[in-house]
Amino acid sequence: MGKAIEAIGMMSGTSLDGLDLAWCSFEAIDGQWFYRILKAETIPYPAEWREKLANLHTADAYTLSLANTEYGHWIGKECMKFIDDSKKRPQLVASHGHTIFHRPDKKMTLQIGCGAAIAAETGITTVCDFRSLDVALGGNGAPLVPIGDSLLFGNYAACVNIGGFANLSWDKDGRRVAWDICAANFILNREAGKMGMSMDKSGLLARKGKLDQPLLDKLNKLPFYRQPGPKSLGREWAETNVIPLIEASSLPAETILRTYTEHIAIQVSNALPLKKGGEALFTGGGSHNTFLMERIEALSPLKIMVPDKESVDFKEALIFAFLGVLRFLGENNCLAGVTGASRDSCGGAVYTPL
Repeated sequence: MGKAIEAIGMMSGTSLDGLDLAWCSFEAIDGQWFYRILKAETIPYPAEWREKLANLHTADAYTLSLANTEYGHWIGKECMKFIDDSKKRPQLVASHGHTIFHRPDKKMTLQIGCGAAIAAETGITTVCDFRSLDVALGGNGAPLVPIGDSLLFGNYAACVNIGGFANLSWDKDGRRVAWDICAANFILNREAGKMGMSMDKSGLLARKGKLDQPLLDKLNKLPFYRQPGPKSLGREWAETNVIPLIEASSLPAETILRTYTEHIAIQVSNALPLKKGGEALFTGGGSHNTFLMERIEALSPLKIMVPDKESVDFKEALIFAFLGVLRFLGENNCLAGVTGASRDSCGGAVYTPL
């Protein structure tokens, strides 16, 4: 490519921790991509947005459409605050948006955060709506991160991200394979909320809890775990399959946290390549959960590698910036081999304010 491209990636996950922004530089040298994170920040959601985003899936069409526009303008304004202390501007902004619906079985996925509104606020070319084309092509629209894992982190035996949901990717017989593993912080944060906390920090509550084997067995027997990839998960699956089991158990929150933490550890370790040796790169908010990582390490066939805090917290934002760069260059940024689509594609809507 010869010249570096700077892009800001923005990511909002189902755990509702906040809006992650990562200003990154990408350069291809002799066919190999290199990156730097120049600046990164998480903007915690105001209570109003946190509550609104958590409940939009039950809203009427007008409320949802209005939220899409207002959220886009809010993202754009936050992006400008993030940029404004710099004298330069990136070439583009890439926004994942916030997922409200994800039903690839109905060829439907919706991430709100109007790209036109972001472009209007920033005056910068904006790429958004990364999942829709893949879903239209018969894919799951997820996971999207594997192409970034392959091109930016290909030296690891596997890449695992633990956010609202856990997912992984790795190379198998010369091609990238990937899938969603299980619900993670989406459930842990929900249970911590019953105790008046936003999260189980470092897994301290789970560590004190008692493992409930009957609940663990029921969770591990969910049919999704026996399905072959490609496959993806969304809030709807967790609400239909996981939460009813938890509620029916009538167990104390600490017991549920201990049991569900073990469930995540088992499913993550089961998903990793069986071959001994090599390192698995772990990122996402769940990687800060010390107790969860201890349990994964105890069960895993691979050595667990948790990088610096910036890489842990902003890897997804980094990769969405990269996906935006690939879209900007007209190169494929979505792999049919991991989503199940009919072909690879170059996804994302582009808004260019002149």
